Amino acid sequence: MTVTKGGSFLIEGRPPEEPFTPEDVNDQHRLIAQTAEEFVDREIVPRLREIEEKKPGLLRELLRKAGEVGLCGIDVAAKYGGLELDKISSIIIAERMARDEAWATTIGAQSGIAILPIAYFGTDAQKEKYVPKLARGEWVGAYCLSEAGSASDALHCKARAELSPDGKHYILNGVKMWVTNGGIADVYVVFAQVDGDKFTAFIVERGFPGVSPGAEERKMGIKGSSTTPLHLENVPVPVENVLGEIGKGHRVAFNILNVGRLRLGAGCIGGCKILLPQVLKWAGERVAFGRAIASFGLIREKLGEMLVRIYAAESASYRTGGLIDSRLASVDPSEPAAHMRDALQEYAVECSILKVAGTETLDYIVDEAVQVFGGYGFSAEYEIERIYRDQRVNRIFEGTSEINRLLIVEMLVKRAIKGELELIPAAQRVLDGILTFQQEERPDEAGEDERLMSGAKSVALLVAGAALRRFGQAFSEEQEVIGALSNMVIEGYLMESALFRARKAQAASLGEPAEFHRDAARCYTHEAADRVEMEARRVLPRIVQGDELRSQLALVRRFLKRTPVDTIELKRRLAGRALSLGHYPFASSLRNTFASTGRT
Repeated sequence: MTVTKGGSFLIEGRPPEEPFTPEDVNDQHRLIAQTAEEFVDREIVPRLREIEEKKPGLLRELLRKAGEVGLCGIDVAAKYGGLELDKISSIIIAERMARDEAWATTIGAQSGIAILPIAYFGTDAQKEKYVPKLARGEWVGAYCLSEAGSASDALHCKARAELSPDGKHYILNGVKMWVTNGGIADVYVVFAQVDGDKFTAFIVERGFPGVSPGAEERKMGIKGSSTTPLHLENVPVPVENVLGEIGKGHRVAFNILNVGRLRLGAGCIGGCKILLPQVLKWAGERVAFGRAIASFGLIREKLGEMLVRIYAAESASYRTGGLIDSRLASVDPSEPAAHMRDALQEYAVECSILKVAGTETLDYIVDEAVQVFGGYGFSAEYEIERIYRDQRVNRIFEGTSEINRLLIVEMLVKRAIKGELELIPAAQRVLDGILTFQQEERPDEAGEDERLMSGAKSVALLVAGAALRRFGQAFSEEQEVIGALSNMVIEGYLMESALFRARKAQAASLGEPAEFHRDAARCYTHEAADRVEMEARRVLPRIVQGDELRSQLALVRRFLKRTPVDTIELKRRLAGRALSLGHYPFASSLRNTFASTGRT
């Protein structure tokens, strides 16, 4: 089985048939999808209003029921009561839990950032004590990283831990903020500074003296989830409850955030696919000027653009899950937790890409859905209004989109400096203008699209190489340049993921549906190329001037040289296909079957 290095998509060509796609799912995946859908249909959908109104005890009840069918322990080893599923299964479940954002937030925290720090970094004794009860939903867990003053700079937290005179406890003091499940949790993973400068993770039980959850936050959205501060006042935490090593809490925090980013991106894509049938139904039934609004070009353009964006983000999501699973399949299974940590670290760049792409895709879809609904979308009588409020927090969760954009480039550069990724030589070759083989003309559309995708990655390398040469060690201060470069990297990954998926669909002779795969991938690629070119033209004058600027802009034009395609027609075809089916037209074997009237 081929194992691909994380981040290597930017500098290496891969076989189009290699990436995992939603069409590659097996019978076990379909069964998992069915189980998750049936649970949500049976337990969540009938209680949406009760969740929104925060009915006392409801979230704990639902988590217990989810634990009974294994949904709280999807990534947990079987010996500790989990299902020990692959990452594709984790993505599938995250998509289906997105039927309600407050519920998705609750179970996402329970099954991810609350339980996995202990499952991946805990001692055998810690795992045996905490993980089975969390996996069964008997106990509720929470993850306490953020503080009021540290924002995204979590490593510089003010919470303190001092060893007691008898050496048996660490005494914790501080306040953690924005704790998901904070008001209902039994167990908290808390990060604090030992002796003021050793960032460390601890397992803290609610029953320890001095532990006090604060009042529920009043939030714009996800009102049904529990979000509170956590007050720690001289809390005695047994030394055996140190999670990982003293001073190595960043390893716990960052690796678990990678899981959270993977799942959050997948959940947002699931939210898009769940919402789409409501939008299609409304557009097909709402009449204006004597005809359904779905017949108007500007509405069809919106629907087509929704499909294109979902397709690209979904392709990247399943591809990343497949990369992690391929790496895990190639190692000795005797230490699954250690290998999982390594795999998550290896594909940290891809996980951050998914966080940004997934959350921003959902943000776009929901915003345009409100527009399609018109005044009804602004009414609290319709579910779309709640979804609009609920989804906004996703671009803040798991590290803001700005932080993740910085991380994408930072991680690529660090790997290049360590010699783990041949990024700098590849960038230098582009700067030297010798990558002419990527620009040879190809007669078929697929070849032209893949040439354009390759050119977009070359532009990203061009900008990266020029920026590193110009700014050197001061590069990290050029956040605007880094943000633009990150956008190019994201586009390159999504373009390639979509095109390879479409190529696989064509090779599988799916018939008519394969043509829609091609339309979606082609449309995304050409419009993404426009965005890459715009970003390059925006930041290159910051990096180089004069003849060098003109030379590099000429290279950008050369790499992205293309004959424009009729994206209007492509989107019309895609919208027509979706309207005729009434749902998202791809990966039908895993299509979410939830139906909704659209009313709360």
